[in-house]
Amino acid sequence: MTFTNLMTSKRAKFWMKKVLWRHIVGLIVTSFSVFPLVWMISAAFDVTGQLSTQQLIPVHAGFDNFTTLFSNAEKPFLVWARNSIVIAVTASIMQTVIGAVAAYSLSRHRFRGRKLTLSTILIAQMFPQLLAATTLFLIINNLGQTFPFLGLGHQLPLILLFGGTALGVNTWMLKSFFDTIPSEIDEAATIDGAGHFQIFVSIIIPLAIPVFVVIFLLSFIGILNEYLITSVILGLDGNKMTVAVGLQQFIYGNYGKNWGPFTAGALIATIPVLTLFMVLQKYLVSGLVSGSTKG
Repeated sequence: MTFTNLMTSKRAKFWMKKVLWRHIVGLIVTSFSVFPLVWMISAAFDVTGQLSTQQLIPVHAGFDNFTTLFSNAEKPFLVWARNSIVIAVTASIMQTVIGAVAAYSLSRHRFRGRKLTLSTILIAQMFPQLLAATTLFLIINNLGQTFPFLGLGHQLPLILLFGGTALGVNTWMLKSFFDTIPSEIDEAATIDGAGHFQIFVSIIIPLAIPVFVVIFLLSFIGILNEYLITSVILGLDGNKMTVAVGLQQFIYGNYGKNWGPFTAGALIATIPVLTLFMVLQKYLVSGLVSGSTKG
């Protein structure tokens, strides 16, 4: 066997042992992740609209499900989409801002009770929202008796609730990132006469844009898909629902027969998320790994 053949054989064995299995695992994981999306797209274009006859490649394809989705006056999908975007964008911005301010204070300032505060907000975040659904309902119901615009059926109390729901996770993530920014930058700016607010706005925020983007995007996706608290606070008024709550009306009590319009709406609902991913993708990778080098 020549030297060239020997080296080729070694490279082939190395590729089989070290690389091939990774490709196989990646292919399996990718297929597992993509399959629900492919099935949803297939169901959206299947004019039969029935779960019992659904196939991966629809026999009868068309746009009937989308026509039904947009032409139903009792189920105004476009109104639901508008409500979802307004609530998700506003609450995500609030989550990002609140988390940034809290994280900056906990990262840059040393005060009594600092560690206790960090532990408390993390422990509070461990309890699921399901446990607080009844309590939130009662609080907002009583609050609405005094301030109607903060009562049930209004978007403002829901936005305020969502604005603080991810305080623990966001604060810890941002604090980890702020800890990686050298404090000497703050000290140099202080010598030049800058205050804490000016340092935060002029120095910290520009450096933290990637992690802000990640937090905003994760918050946006979570709020857009949230069902329980949204349905409790907004109720079942057709003009006040979000997409997550409203689409459920298509399959309520008749799950198998209205599968088509439901999946058509779900498919359209992915457009804002995909758009944000494409627009903000240059920040996502750096933002996801931000803060991983220093605790």
